[in-house]
Amino acid sequence: MSRVCELTGKTVMTGNNVSHAKNRTRRRFLPNLISATLLSDVLGRSISFRIATSALRTVEHNGGLDGFMKKAKAASLSTKALKIKKEIVKKSAA
Repeated sequence: MSRVCELTGKTVMTGNNVSHAKNRTRRRFLPNLISATLLSDVLGRSISFRIATSALRTVEHNGGLDGFMKKAKAASLSTKALKIKKEIVKKSAA
């Protein structure tokens, strides 16, 4: 299972551990991923995603999953999230 947020595309970053003597060794910064179940009002069902905690805050800020998906760019969404976005846009237009 890859360490990528399904909604924002946030991935693993790399950097250095720097000791007091300024020795540098490579390290990885992992995103804080959680399994979250989000409710879609338009679709009338809940959908589970593996998202970063920062993405969960963004979803709540945008008025829930439906509001977030309408504003989200397709490039940052996973294939599963893209399918959900298309369903939400289709249902809300009708």
